[in-house]
Order: sequence, then structure tokens, then C-alpha cells
Amino acid sequence: MNIEDFDFELPEELIAQTPLIDRTASKMMVLHAAENTISHERFYNISNYLKPGDCLVLNDTKVLPARLYGSKTDTNAKVEVLLLTQEQDDNWEVLVKPAKKVKIGTTITFGDNKLTATCIKELEHGGRILRFSYSGIFYEVLDELGEMPLPPYIKEQLPDKDRYQTVFAKEQGSAAAPTAGLHFTEELLDEIKSKGVEIAFITLHVGLGTFRPVSVETIEDHHMHAEFYRMTKETADQLNQVKKKGGRVISVGTTSTRTLETIARDHHGEFKNCSGWTDIFIYPPYTFKAIDGLITNFHLPKSTLIMLISAFAGREFILNAYQEAVKEKYRFFSFGDAMLIFK
Repeated sequence: MNIEDFDFELPEELIAQTPLIDRTASKMMVLHAAENTISHERFYNISNYLKPGDCLVLNDTKVLPARLYGSKTDTNAKVEVLLLTQEQDDNWEVLVKPAKKVKIGTTITFGDNKLTATCIKELEHGGRILRFSYSGIFYEVLDELGEMPLPPYIKEQLPDKDRYQTVFAKEQGSAAAPTAGLHFTEELLDEIKSKGVEIAFITLHVGLGTFRPVSVETIEDHHMHAEFYRMTKETADQLNQVKKKGGRVISVGTTSTRTLETIARDHHGEFKNCSGWTDIFIYPPYTFKAIDGLITNFHLPKSTLIMLISAFAGREFILNAYQEAVKEKYRFFSFGDAMLIFK
């Protein structure tokens, strides 16, 4: 398929720059693909669309304050570093700006020498491997010096770091938030559970794939960057039981979806206690093996994320829904409104 098949007109003013004060107050578009219906709701009413025996699957990854601003020790030139993936020990895969100024052997210092990094490898996609040196605990130093890595289309600073973090975030390691989960509060999750809906957790650490645009005309030629995932035995057993009893598995976000589909693909439709790296790229046509529903935000034109939801509900139906969202002035992207999609 061609990249242009997933394009649509998006007015810039619909890109949400700040989060709502109430996480649950966003608009929610509800789609039923089989009936070809679109309706408009508020996220705080989501439990009305869930049934006893259903299971929501949440990604419990925690966003690192992964953006660092430093300077080269030899020239004092300013450098921006975005941590992506911990390779081993204190070696990290990163994006750097300007990349051409950071060669093997370059040393960068941050926060009055509280943290230093030396480039030990240049990667094909333009990234770097940096080796960090510091005193104390790395994550504490990072918490002091780092900023939340908000996407480049968000121009405003975020006064409260926790607003770019889900309320259930636990496992350190993401370079970006699983943004569909930002709509939930503890109170809303309790309300959902009280209705007999189960909650399960998986982990996928969001990495370079989130920041990498599709730069090829034919989407089959695009390759996703691998991201680390984990499913515990408790979650695997829980999801297998839900399926066995006829309940629906509803993934919260495309990161949860990619994790669930990777595991179901690799284990003949079953869920297993496992971990690894996934570069699964879901686009039409694709037969879903794990999920029955999906909660997601509104995505960029021509992105791998709109390709995934098009594979789930049909490209024409999704693009029609996006036209409706633009007409109704839904808020787009990380701090924007939500979609609830059923097959």
C-alpha cells in the first residue's frame, strides 16, 4: 500500500498543546466497525461500553525524564540528547541534536559535570550509543537534570511532569508516554472494576519507533525500531481465562496492542509469560489474534499508528471517522481526545 493512502487534512490548531485538568473529561469517539457507526461521548462514561468479563490491558511503562541539555567539553557547543534504550550497564542508545557534531570519542557534560557522556558508537539511523558517568544513582541524577520528552509538535512547557505519566506507570524505561492511558484516573479504574471488568498490565518501553516517521512511499518497505516488552505469568493466565470465558480483550493504546499481538502471534494465539523485543508493524490487511477492542488517541497523518487502527477497523471507515473528528474539532495527539474502537 502507498503512504498517501493514510493521509488526511489536519488543521494545526487541533493539535492539543496542553492536557485537560481532568484526565477523564476528554471527548471520546465510539466506533463499531461491523455496524459502521460513529457516536460521540465523554471518556468518563467509558464504563457504559464495557461488559462484565471484559479485560482492559494497560501498559505500565514509566516515562523517563529522558531529554537532557548539555555541552561538548572540547568546544562548549550545545547538544540535546534524548535517551531511548538502555543497552547494558551505563550505555544508552540515544538521539542527539545536532548529530553531526557528536562523533565517536565526543564527550558531553550535563548539569555542572553531575553527568557526563562519551560517544562510543554511531548508528546507521543517525542515533548514537553514549556511555554515561556519574556519582550516585543514575535515575536520581536523571530526575534532577532531565526533562520529560514531549513530542516535537507540542510547543508549550509542561509545568507538572506527572501529567505526561499514566496514574499506573511503574516500570522505568520509556522515551514517550503510552498516551491512551493518560485518560484514566484511579477513581475511573475503580469504577470500571466495580462493574466486573478486569484490569491487566503489560509493559512495552516506547522507543524510537514513536519518533520515526514513515519515509518510504510503499509502507511494506518501512521497518519498525524494536522495543522491549514483558508479560508476566499472572497477566498471561488472566488473559487466557478471559478469552476462554468469552470475554473481550480491550487494549489501551497501540503499544499494548503491539505487545499483545506479538505474543499471540509467537505463541499460536495463546498468551505466555515472556519478554523480548518486538518490531511488529501492523497495517492492512492484518488478522488480529489478540484483541477485540482498542482505546487510542487521534494520530498523525501517514503514521504507523493510523495504519494499525486502519488494519483493525478498516481504512475507509477510520479515515471517515477522522474527517468527522476534524469537523467536530476533536483534539489530536498525546494530550488530545480518545477513540474507543470495536470490530
